[in-house]
Amino acid sequence: MRRENCATRIHIEVWRQRTLPTAPEQVTFWAVLRGSLLPLLVWAGVAGFVCFVYDPIVAVVLGGLFTLSLIAGFGLRRRAGHSVRCSVYGAMGGVLDKSMAGF
Repeated sequence: MRRENCATRIHIEVWRQRTLPTAPEQVTFWAVLRGSLLPLLVWAGVAGFVCFVYDPIVAVVLGGLFTLSLIAGFGLRRRAGHSVRCSVYGAMGGVLDKSMAGF
């Protein structure tokens, strides 16, 4: 996949109504994180709650699950032919997006 198409085509079908710019624009990692503040806060809140109520080892297991999901998402995107940058952004955005599906 070409680099300029990688990070901007994630939701192109959803935003066809002149919301997307006419030319490809680079998306920064900060923009991905800023757009995912709620899932990050939920993950941090759950980890803090679990650490306080149960045991710190449970919070470590939860963090390991999050990390494992990131690694799996990164690997799947790289195998599909995406660039490293797109794979990192997509893995982070995908994990945070899917983790909020229950809310």
